[in-house]
Amino acid sequence: MKAIRRFSVRPVLPEPLRPLHRLARNLRWSWHPETRELFEAVDPERWRASGGDPVRLLSSVPVARLAELAADHGFLRRLGAVAEDLDDYLTGPRWYQGRTAAAPDRVNRSDDAARSDGAVPAGDGVRSDDAVPGRTDGGAGPEGSPALPAAIAYFSPEFGITAALPQYSGGLGILAGDHLKAASDLGVPLIGVGLLYRHGYFRQSLSREGWQQEQYPVLDPNELPLTLLHEHHPGAGMGRPARVTLTLPGGRPLHAQIWQAQVGRVPLLLLDSDVEGNGPGERDVTDRLYGGGSEHRLLQEMLLGIGGVRAVRAYCRLTGHTAPEVFHTNEGHAGFLGLERIRELMDTAGADFDAAHETVRAGTVFTTHTPVPAGIDRFDRELVARHFGDDGELPGIGVERTLALGRETYPGGDPGVFNMAVMGLRLAQRANGVSTLHGQVSREMFAGLWPGFDADEVPITSVTNGVHAPTWRAPEVTRLGARQFGHLPAGELWELRRTLRKQLVAEVRQRLYASWRQRGAGTAELGWIDSVLDPDVLTIGFARRVPSYKRLTLMLRDRDRLTELLLHPKRPVQIVVAGKAHPADDGGKRLVQELVRFADDARVRHRLVFLPDYGMGMAQKLYPGCDVWLNNPLRPLEACGTSGMKAALNGCLNLSVLDGWWDEWYEPDFGWAIPTADGSAVDEDRRDDLEATALYELLENRVAPQFYDRGPDGLPGHWIDMVRQTLTTLAPKVLAGRMVREYVERLYAPAARAHRALDPATSGELSAWKTRVRAAWPQVAVDHVETRITPPAPGGAAELGSALSLRVEVRLGGLDPADVEVQAVAGRVDESDHLTDTAHIPLKPTAGPDDQGRHLYEGPLALDRTGPFGYTVRILPTHPLLASPAELGLTALPSESTSEAAGVLMR
Repeated sequence: MKAIRRFSVRPVLPEPLRPLHRLARNLRWSWHPETRELFEAVDPERWRASGGDPVRLLSSVPVARLAELAADHGFLRRLGAVAEDLDDYLTGPRWYQGRTAAAPDRVNRSDDAARSDGAVPAGDGVRSDDAVPGRTDGGAGPEGSPALPAAIAYFSPEFGITAALPQYSGGLGILAGDHLKAASDLGVPLIGVGLLYRHGYFRQSLSREGWQQEQYPVLDPNELPLTLLHEHHPGAGMGRPARVTLTLPGGRPLHAQIWQAQVGRVPLLLLDSDVEGNGPGERDVTDRLYGGGSEHRLLQEMLLGIGGVRAVRAYCRLTGHTAPEVFHTNEGHAGFLGLERIRELMDTAGADFDAAHETVRAGTVFTTHTPVPAGIDRFDRELVARHFGDDGELPGIGVERTLALGRETYPGGDPGVFNMAVMGLRLAQRANGVSTLHGQVSREMFAGLWPGFDADEVPITSVTNGVHAPTWRAPEVTRLGARQFGHLPAGELWELRRTLRKQLVAEVRQRLYASWRQRGAGTAELGWIDSVLDPDVLTIGFARRVPSYKRLTLMLRDRDRLTELLLHPKRPVQIVVAGKAHPADDGGKRLVQELVRFADDARVRHRLVFLPDYGMGMAQKLYPGCDVWLNNPLRPLEACGTSGMKAALNGCLNLSVLDGWWDEWYEPDFGWAIPTADGSAVDEDRRDDLEATALYELLENRVAPQFYDRGPDGLPGHWIDMVRQTLTTLAPKVLAGRMVREYVERLYAPAARAHRALDPATSGELSAWKTRVRAAWPQVAVDHVETRITPPAPGGAAELGSALSLRVEVRLGGLDPADVEVQAVAGRVDESDHLTDTAHIPLKPTAGPDDQGRHLYEGPLALDRTGPFGYTVRILPTHPLLASPAELGLTALPSESTSEAAGVLMR
């Protein structure tokens, strides 16, 4: 029979065991080995049955066992030590608290900053950011202003903290979880904001034919490591659950309650619409992650952005937490948060829309993870219009104001859609991609929002993702790491790798058996699973989401050749594959089925396996146990690709296309680069054939021979050297601690300073200045350019070491010279006279305006390089509170006739 109602009965722990409740509710246990070991000691068998979830464990332990533990002095001593350690972790000063009020120093990208104690050792490897394209650091702010924000709100549609809180689908959520954990370790005062999905993403299984099937188990928040936020009434204690409310078309309310997960020092607020008072449709807004149609998705994103800001305000009011100065939106899904903050300022400070917009932009950071326009959320303009304005949300903001923020105004844009990433960029003064290459791709993709500027001047910088070492590094690796991998004997390092491989083999057999049972196989036909994989065979891992660009089945392009590699008599290869296709992506499901059917073949099934239901629990076993991590996306469509980083933390070598982070940090000591067939004349089939052939040749001629090439001591010396280099040189670069420090120093701190500089009066003055500049700009022009070479050379030619004196006459359309900067832009020129490798030289005003309204600017241009060289002149708006010269998207360049008069130097 089926229950008509479900509810949870919480255990009552004996008084000496009460600290277990707090330890279970703080998700630090998910990356703190001593806490996990303590819970395992409560009841090892039930710990395994609970999937390593302390909340589930405590709800299942018999009363007699609890009484026994309450009298066990040894256990109580361990419990006291772990509880005291958590107290120290939560209250002691960390890296963030040790920062001074001075301007931040440059960021060390190569130290071991993700140690769980948050300490930052000294070291070199400091990266200079002075020449980073699109850098948007902002100014130092008012004299004496603190350098760091008092608090930061971090919004994301998904968070991968632990398998016990399944609120993630893939890399975006795992990154968000690692961001929160590293912020906690470093003491960064972050508040996470997301949605609580009652069905999570989905659980994946396979049919007998290998077709992906989805299940959506119901998640009871009371059985998760969550606490419901309540109102407080003086003298009456806890009141009703705290709620936020949005207004839907027709005046319908959308209520959401606020659950809190505690991620170390960081609170994570999750909004839940499955509450009384909502209609059936509204209750389902937070039913599934990335489910439903366009309107369902729009409502989720409105609740995340607008409701999320209201949830933060409620949390700070009820707990006394410091209000955030900086708001960080992780992808465009939470972009509406900027509109809600504009509404707040209009209602509370009496600001007009433009002034409020300036204040909000100054304190907002936007991170894009999408390297292709098709990956961005875009809604029909009419759908958005129905949900805003007088009959919906944010009635004080005109619908046209809202729609303008998401309008695709660039060439090729669709005027009928509302683009969430475009809105995110317009509502944030600082933006970044998630690897150096992705930053470049993003600048090119969004360049149309800054007309008149080259892509490398678009104000989008990059902060390369990182991963949280205590979460993703195997305990065996962590323990040995204390002895310094650089000095660990080769035999011990090799034995470590074999131990991890052996653990993976056991894990794979167990999961494969469970999968085949789900597919309908009987026990009698599964004896072959006992011989699946071999702990002494070169093991390759491939696990990720299954969109087409990640090319799950590239390895199958030549099945005969793959089979030869798998079954090689002396140098065999074995491959473990996992991945989920989106439920609505039948193309992705066909790729999964194609791979599964190959893996089902009796000839190779002991060498190649597909494991369904890829998630954090599986990943934490998979990364350490593999020798090689394979990644073969279409370049440059992998924004970062952090799975290879997690593998590297465990001494796994990378075999990847030069995309995302691998393009940035690849060295032959760390693995191999798969060549790409990126010529414009290569069609898709030919490209995949060429790159698959390159993959097979690398495996056959370089990877496998290096693994099996043993010296007199029986060890693969070259391979072990690569493992050692990966652990000592690459692993410290890929840490989430490094990533979060970069966000703090390059984005959060400048955003806080810029936000503080914009009081209501100043923001009003800045918005009025922008309005005045935009109105005058059509009349701003470069009228005339004169040049003279000094010292003069025979025939007027330019020689290395000489200088070009520039005299430029400009019209400012009524603007003051203080409103603009006149620049010479000089650099190399290609065959079409396009400037590259440019320098920007400000020219000084020397006279004007004359009787025709022209101003004269002058300055020297040093000719410090040989070869084809050219220059142009441009006028830009300038203001002390602009974070980038391109911020307004305005520039004035010489007309074609003016350029001809100026000439181009070609010597």
